[in-house]
Amino acid sequence: MAPDPPTKPPEAAAVPPPRRASGTGRDRRGHHRLPTRRDRITLGLMAGVPTLLHVALGWVTALASVLLAFTTWDGIGFDSIKWVGLQNFTQPFQDNPQFWPAVEHNVIWFVVLILVPTPLGLFLAVQLDKRIRFSRVYQTAFFLPVVISMACIGFVWQLVYNPDTGLINSIIGANEPGHYIDWIGDPDLNLWAVLVAASWRHTGYMMILYLAGLKSVDPSLREASALDGADEWQTFRSVIFPTLRPTNTVVLVVTIIEALRAFDLVFVFNKGAQGTELLSILVTNNIIGESSRIGYGSAIAVGLLVISLIVIIPYLIATFRKERRA
Repeated sequence: MAPDPPTKPPEAAAVPPPRRASGTGRDRRGHHRLPTRRDRITLGLMAGVPTLLHVALGWVTALASVLLAFTTWDGIGFDSIKWVGLQNFTQPFQDNPQFWPAVEHNVIWFVVLILVPTPLGLFLAVQLDKRIRFSRVYQTAFFLPVVISMACIGFVWQLVYNPDTGLINSIIGANEPGHYIDWIGDPDLNLWAVLVAASWRHTGYMMILYLAGLKSVDPSLREASALDGADEWQTFRSVIFPTLRPTNTVVLVVTIIEALRAFDLVFVFNKGAQGTELLSILVTNNIIGESSRIGYGSAIAVGLLVISLIVIIPYLIATFRKERRA
């Protein structure tokens, strides 16, 4: 019998090419695909527009302020710009009666923020780190002033300090004719009144920073301290607080910057007059005020920038060195 002829293998069914999943960077098999022209345009717009706005409104204006600090300009026409060298940097020390009070008030601002809200924020962070009941609610309540704009905080505290219907005068009975206490208009009181409002906000900021630092403390350090018989205060003083050194550095830098850029709260209260002069107020009054001494105001702004960089640059250098060692 003749052998059967070999059967012809069935033709392989045509396998359709993998279909790409729309809107993703992978096809149905999970392979990556190259970005299309539309993807590149979308990514370019998403990254380019914010970068362009940041450069134009941030870096360009900052560099322009540095250049204008060496000139005189009334803000009308670029042909009126005249080069004066370092004259704008020497004038504040000679013929501006508001300069030294403003420097003094900025220093007071920094000292108060370091001595009052910073320890209070640390105390709140230590208490909330104990995982007490409703700790999330307390964190939200104390941190809420930080997310509110300084202008809104100023309006709220204006109602508190109102000499006629304000909360404080109503409580102490100083809202009657002849017994008013003008917390905002009195040069001996208004700076301290503003600092109370600033400290109220700054406390929540410090609480969050220290709470983040406490969360990074190794629990074994607490256990070892408890085994050695140390009480809660001794553990905090000898074990916990030394480990918060990086957090303390951040707190110091943040507080210095907050003291230098203090503006919104004071401007809402009384526009920085009658005892609340600040360097930032002088910058604003000279650049957009009636005098329009743009070069002079820019020189004061450059001084604030230099002071900020003196604080920030060493911190960044230390941080980068630490990262390289790690």
